[in-house]
Amino acid sequence: MIRYECDKCGQSMGPNDSARYIVKLEIYAAAGNIEMSDDALANPADELANVLDALKSADPDDVEDQTYRCLRFDLCDECRKKLLAEPLG
Repeated sequence: MIRYECDKCGQSMGPNDSARYIVKLEIYAAAGNIEMSDDALANPADELANVLDALKSADPDDVEDQTYRCLRFDLCDECRKKLLAEPLG
């Protein structure tokens, strides 16, 4: 059985509760123009190898957090109101 509760305050809710709200939060890099040095443009294979080497030793969660993350929360009506009043806390 799936239990629904507010992810903010813990209030119990039903699956079809009219006071249950779903909040989705997407965070992603605002990539603009990428500037590359003349060396990187002259040797793209070397530049790619450098990037791949850096990724091998990187924490996958850190890499994902720097590029894209999607979160989903269930909120009760009271917590929804508070979120809308102050979205960034």
